[in-house]
Amino acid sequence: MAQDLDILVLGSGGREHALCWKLKQSPRTRRLLCAPGNAGIAAVAECISLAIDSPEAVTAYAREHGIGLVVIGPEVPLIAGVADALRAAGIPVFGPGKAAARLEGSKGFTKDLCRHAAIPTAAYRSFATANEAHHYVAVHPLPVVVKADGLAAGKGVTVAETNEEGLEALALIDGPVVVEQYLEGPEASLFVLSDGHSFSYFASAQDHKRALDGDKGPNTGGMGAISPAPALTDALRDRAIEEIIKPTLAAMAEAGTPFQGMLFAGLMITRTGPKLIEYNVRFGDPETQAMLLRLESDLAELLLACAEQRLHEVASRWSSDVAISVVMASKGYPDAPVTGTAIFGVEAAEADGAAVFHAGTRRDDKGRLIATGGRVLAVAARGSDSGAARAKAYAAVDRIDWPGGFCRRDIGA
Repeated sequence: MAQDLDILVLGSGGREHALCWKLKQSPRTRRLLCAPGNAGIAAVAECISLAIDSPEAVTAYAREHGIGLVVIGPEVPLIAGVADALRAAGIPVFGPGKAAARLEGSKGFTKDLCRHAAIPTAAYRSFATANEAHHYVAVHPLPVVVKADGLAAGKGVTVAETNEEGLEALALIDGPVVVEQYLEGPEASLFVLSDGHSFSYFASAQDHKRALDGDKGPNTGGMGAISPAPALTDALRDRAIEEIIKPTLAAMAEAGTPFQGMLFAGLMITRTGPKLIEYNVRFGDPETQAMLLRLESDLAELLLACAEQRLHEVASRWSSDVAISVVMASKGYPDAPVTGTAIFGVEAAEADGAAVFHAGTRRDDKGRLIATGGRVLAVAARGSDSGAARAKAYAAVDRIDWPGGFCRRDIGA
């Protein structure tokens, strides 16, 4: 008989709110905690104070409180080795170890792996410093893609239309750089669960990175998503799994660093087929807020099976509906978000079946909801097709009274 679980989720964003929301629905979940959480998460989980990027602190807390599963949301604790410490202590954890997390932590590492395993991706050059890349960027055919090698919260990428833009992007990077060929086509995100031995397809989504309608404005951490990804047909999904996912997992296992957790492939669907743009090693944000509305399986059981290397025993079941998440951000995001503004109407927004996931929120001493960051809310809804999902999501957005915020009006269009 399956035992009830005390589950600890690490993180404070909209992704973690969606994870907590779904985990709360599991009959396996006895007690749900989140560190540090936010104002929305506090409605479904007990929020605690914990240094989530400290392997020692997280392991000590999990051991002392009898945590049966730790779910790591953001990338920083993964790259800090939190999952390694938990596994060494015998505590089930969902998320890859530090060595496997390099797939996200270093773009140069991933590009070199692609070359070694013949994985289709953009042509590239790696440079130890931004200065070393100057001449290459100055003469490279346009457009050219300039990427900071390490973590950049989804914003360390510049598609330069002129050589001057490329050089300006280099000036903002302190450290190693990857310069890539520009790929054309629709983008798609492919999510796969792996327990280090076996893997299973999870879901797909399409993120909208630019801040403004029509894919204009600066790159952000994501302004909304649609699931499933419109461009990723079943045939293209199967091809991406064969040509990209399987060789990656095999190469990681061959290197002695098997991947265990969520492998999130950002794909470009080019004229010659899917190519890898980059890997993330955790649930996506804002893709998760859309995807989990479609998941009909027990999320706690799926993640525990992955942590206990028995993924072959469970399967994920999905609604055929389409789901959309619309991010509401503070004015000025991503460059200079204006925080401290009050938000009203969230309860009204959820009255018709939409879900509002909090990212950067807190309650003030009067109980009012206050914006504390750039991306603040994700309003998500599902429908029989993309039109129905969009109508429901934007109807919910329009019920939120927040003069200090803005959103894109073309998510999923």
